[in-house]
Amino acid sequence: MANLKNNFKSKKLHFLSLAFEQAKINLGSTKKNPSVGCIIEKEGAVISSGYTSLNGRPHAEYNALKKRKNFKNANLYVTLEPCSHYGVTSPCTKRIIKKKIKKVFYSAFDFDSRSKKKSKKILNKKKIFVRGSLLKKNGLNFYQSYYLQHSPHLPLIDAKIAISKDYFTKTIKKKWITNFYSRRRTHLLRSMYNCVVSTSKSINEDNSLLDCRIEGLENKTPDLIILDRNLKLKKKLKLFKKIKNRKVVLFTCSKNKNKILYFKKKGIKVTLINSLKNKNDFKNLFLNLKKRGYSRIFVESGLTLLNFLIKNKLLNNIYIFRSASALRKLGINYSNSNIIKKINLKNLINVNLFGDKLYKEKLK
Repeated sequence: MANLKNNFKSKKLHFLSLAFEQAKINLGSTKKNPSVGCIIEKEGAVISSGYTSLNGRPHAEYNALKKRKNFKNANLYVTLEPCSHYGVTSPCTKRIIKKKIKKVFYSAFDFDSRSKKKSKKILNKKKIFVRGSLLKKNGLNFYQSYYLQHSPHLPLIDAKIAISKDYFTKTIKKKWITNFYSRRRTHLLRSMYNCVVSTSKSINEDNSLLDCRIEGLENKTPDLIILDRNLKLKKKLKLFKKIKNRKVVLFTCSKNKNKILYFKKKGIKVTLINSLKNKNDFKNLFLNLKKRGYSRIFVESGLTLLNFLIKNKLLNNIYIFRSASALRKLGINYSNSNIIKKINLKNLINVNLFGDKLYKEKLK
């Protein structure tokens, strides 16, 4: 009997894990709606699947249930509690009932007060079995940005840095610290966020695009936020050739009208701020971004900004790409690397980068 129970539990967790894989597909590209994954299983076989569409609609359950299948007595596995309120569309609970689903399993409760912990009662009335809080830790981690979006706190702010084996972030001989595979992985990481934050110094130095240049992910390039206190962004950059495909917002304290007008004509939205020096200034900046709908922020900059954000406990997580090679005399840093060195690199991501390693470390 114990083995039967364990097998049943293992099956549920397996299908819910598959639902999380679906949810990853549009993570960062569903605007204010969470990215949700859904698996529908009948007699042990997956008969349909779905995930939240780009820009947040339709929902995952709708996409999974819209197919011409016999869903009667099937089991539905979804990463987030099904919505039960009327918004732009009718609630997913209504569709689940209509399709005669037998059982519903989900991981995290919805953080939206309009639906939080309400689906079970609605579905139970129609004799549909509901079980929540499965793979709870996975759910809480996956929906960290969604939780913060529905709280008074700062949004999710993650960062990325590439370092050599001996903790240099620049080299006088080559442009890149890490290899081709690490750089491609960075493009994939960007696709999971809805804006990238960088500085004019970093963009000027690297002439960087900070977009997604992997086939199939081009339409998931996040918006770009440029921090440029004194308006030093160069006028001739590759960046200006691809602005039409994304929003670019520049925050500056400068009131140089000619340069502001130039960037506006290039398609950049310029936002004037009074100061961008201390922790409160940056907290206000990130809260401003949250109000604009950015719930998942990815910082790509040099050590100076990164050190400041870590020191002031403004980052949630950091991705560290570490090369297998030491640079020694060929390596340089524009800021002290001691703060990065103090981060305990223990959470290695299991991905083959052909010599390089990728860590994701939680900072708060």
